[in-house]
Amino acid sequence: MADEAGVPSSAIQEALTAVERAVESGRGLVAENPDAFLPGLATALNNQSAMLSKLGRSEDALKAVDEAIEIRRKLAATRPDAFRPDLASSLNNQSLMLGDLGRREDALSATGEAVEIYRELAAARPQVFLPDFATALNNQSLMLSGLGRRQDALTAIAEAVEIRRGLAATHPDAFLPNLATSLSHQSGCLIALGRREDALTAIEEAVEIRRGLATTRPDAILPSLATSLSSQSGTLSGLGRRQDALTAIEEAVEIWRGLAATRPDAFLPDLATALSNQSGCLSGLGRRDDALAAIEEAVEIRRGLAAARPQVFLPDLATALNNQSGCLTDLKRRDDALAAIEEAVEIRRSLAAAHPQLFLPGLATALSNQSLMLGALARLEDALAAIEEAVLLYRGLAATRPEAFLPILATALNNQSSRLSEVWRAEDALASTEEAVEIYRGLAATRPEAFLPDLAVTLEHQSNRLDELGRRDDALRAADEALNLVLPALERGEDIPPHAGMKLVQAYLKRYQEAGGEPNPDLLERIRAVLVSAGLVLDDDTVQ
Repeated sequence: MADEAGVPSSAIQEALTAVERAVESGRGLVAENPDAFLPGLATALNNQSAMLSKLGRSEDALKAVDEAIEIRRKLAATRPDAFRPDLASSLNNQSLMLGDLGRREDALSATGEAVEIYRELAAARPQVFLPDFATALNNQSLMLSGLGRRQDALTAIAEAVEIRRGLAATHPDAFLPNLATSLSHQSGCLIALGRREDALTAIEEAVEIRRGLATTRPDAILPSLATSLSSQSGTLSGLGRRQDALTAIEEAVEIWRGLAATRPDAFLPDLATALSNQSGCLSGLGRRDDALAAIEEAVEIRRGLAAARPQVFLPDLATALNNQSGCLTDLKRRDDALAAIEEAVEIRRSLAAAHPQLFLPGLATALSNQSLMLGALARLEDALAAIEEAVLLYRGLAATRPEAFLPILATALNNQSSRLSEVWRAEDALASTEEAVEIYRGLAATRPEAFLPDLAVTLEHQSNRLDELGRRDDALRAADEALNLVLPALERGEDIPPHAGMKLVQAYLKRYQEAGGEPNPDLLERIRAVLVSAGLVLDDDTVQ
């Protein structure tokens, strides 16, 4: 068995035993002469923390690094030139431990302090401390991303990229790998902000760097190259370049397959992840049987891993089962799809009971998908119960982390509205979709490029619910607003999300037709122009 870096767990345990002896020896020496031996004890504690973390003992790892920080903070107070670098290093490590435990705000606070220390040190001695400063910025960006502070995360990683680009220009062998790492994370930050073309540029540069490095150092670099290819594939998928996305992920799968053949303990988890991504690409291209075969291989791998190390790999098994359920649904194998998602729910429920901060979001996602499966099987009351539990979970998550979970809460409310409508609870269905409208209205006010399409689609849902209640005039007003939100984008030749705009056009026309009313003539002419431009009607056709 090995840890995620491919180092055998037995070797890590041996190293931990050795460092624990060093810690105990250090404590004895400190009791006799603290001035001389406190620095050594802090170093031993720092190393102990790293070993415990690699063995998955996160709480114990945090306790060790906390003690190291306490010692180093006292030392830095009297001799800052000598001990502030060590303090910053331990703070950086503490941040990672806190992040692993889901304590994101505390993690951000720790890495923020490390960044400020390294910023001052690098200003005075750039040749010595710029690399550490870039590492701290990289970690700070990760913590900001985890808290949904996307623009701040991009600002931090952009500074790290700039520093590492400068370092790589003079010492490429030493710093190109780090530059590729920061470019990969920068790409993720850009995607989170909807800047997919810029994200593709960043990840393609990371792939190019790692491909070059892998020619001379394949054992060291091939895993990183495969990781970047997976990210590149995801970015290409987001841009609708599905065949290119499949090509990239297929290369990643082949790399991981080769690595896993010789070191399964180290690389089987990565192979399973790449197979899951490959399955998604194949689904997007309509190759449903191939998509199912890929995800079934991923499930089989993750089931074996989870049997040996459940604490580490059960979350990944639940994710693979979730994806397998989607593939089975695409093939109309609904009973099998339900069985897969129910197993995922069961796993995530047990994980969330032990670590709610880490696993409640995953449980809510699985419940949302379970609701869809149950609805497809006409088990309407069960479907409603599942989505209501998901909404309750998302509501709690959004209360503490609104930037990350308000959009997901709005989506779940829309789904809840549909389930309520199916069981003839029309007033409750309207209340759910109205809450979703208000959430998206607030989000669109600050980020219109990201959330106006969602607001438009949700307004159409609201129009349906109003129509079910016989409130025709209100339904028409909601349909009008929805169409007016997306028409400017359609007139620019856009359709975001794909096909949603045209669906809103059709829904708008249908709503007026059913109501026996006449659409606004100017709006109708704009619709006709859009449809002509899209090739959906001829130039002299009448739109009605």
